[in-house]
Amino acid sequence: MRSLVYLQAHLGEVAVLTVEHLEMVAAATLIAFVTAVPVGVLISRRRSWAVPVLQLANGIMTVPSIALLGLLIPILSPIGQGIGVVPTVIALVLYAQLPIIRNTYTAIVHIDPEYREAAWGMGMTRSQLFWSVEAPLALPVILGGVRTAVVMNIGVTAIAAYIGAGGLGHLIQSGLNAVDDAVVLAGAMVLALLAVTAEILLGWLQWWLTPVGMRT
Repeated sequence: MRSLVYLQAHLGEVAVLTVEHLEMVAAATLIAFVTAVPVGVLISRRRSWAVPVLQLANGIMTVPSIALLGLLIPILSPIGQGIGVVPTVIALVLYAQLPIIRNTYTAIVHIDPEYREAAWGMGMTRSQLFWSVEAPLALPVILGGVRTAVVMNIGVTAIAAYIGAGGLGHLIQSGLNAVDDAVVLAGAMVLALLAVTAEILLGWLQWWLTPVGMRT
């Protein structure tokens, strides 16, 4: 298979592009986690805000990735960051908001009220209730949102090659420019492998962090 031959012959280049790809996805996921989880917690406390917030996040998801990157170029160009990694990471952060916010909100809202009643009965404060009861119970579901965001963004990041951000999309772009199906397929294969690996590893982490009595 020509794609496998290409990968063997260009292993070093593919490794560098893979690292670039993973760095962008990891940075975006970390920022999205830090920003989206508090929003999910907030709307679980102010449920009247849940619908507009989730609709806004859902609206962002409907914007095609190439269009979103195009919108970011004139916004970031005045500070010299119109193309490259910065707009790519910002776009990935925006795309990751919906699954993480939605899962955080759903996880906290659907915690069995008996757990909260027991915590109140023990004299816990609101802060203690959150960190000792709600957060541990909600964490596996929140990680499910992170898992969805990571797998999705591994694919979306491929578009970043068109604004000079590098990553595995560069292989696909090079193959399309050269009309070489083997190179395009090589890039797609590595992307698929990354997505499947991330799905398996994060799925295992999600299961491991789930309380023993709640595992399936």
